[in-house]
Amino acid sequence: MKDSAILFDLFPGYNLHFGFILSLACVVLVWWILDRSSLGFQFRAVGLNPKAARVAGINVNAMYVYAMLIAGGLVGLAGVDQVLGTVTTGFSAGIDAGIGFDAITVALLGGSNPWGILAAGILFGAFKAGGFSMQAAEGVPIDIVLVVQSLIVLFIAAPPLVRAIFRLPQPGSKPRKKRTRTAPQEEVAAK
Repeated sequence: MKDSAILFDLFPGYNLHFGFILSLACVVLVWWILDRSSLGFQFRAVGLNPKAARVAGINVNAMYVYAMLIAGGLVGLAGVDQVLGTVTTGFSAGIDAGIGFDAITVALLGGSNPWGILAAGILFGAFKAGGFSMQAAEGVPIDIVLVVQSLIVLFIAAPPLVRAIFRLPQPGSKPRKKRTRTAPQEEVAAK
């Protein structure tokens, strides 16, 4: 691969390249689309209730296609960042095949919010990069990173699951008032 096709390093000696700046620009762009544009409003409406969005005049099928096109473009940019920045030997065994599963975990931890996903992505990137250094320097098994990531997912996913199983109310919701039924003798006496 030609040197002109490789993303340049931001800090020489580190594995941080211009793809990080592109990723930050994508976070800002996705935030703007979702929170500040009419397209983002339509995305949210279709995501919350497609039937109500259809009644409101939103073309639900078009929103599905737009969401897939934008998501596909972002995934393609992630692949370009990896091939032209981190693994510059092209498509080989050095490319991380499990990046999609990491992305699901990062989205879950980030709460499906662009800024939360950025923070979660940096955290998981630090785990991944620091795990190899930890193993090389201190002899700590690399699997400890997977255990920590799994515990994070467990603690993030467990509260909604426990609420669903035991039918507990959402935090911050008003408690339901119990209806008190009057006895039939009291009803007759009241008349």
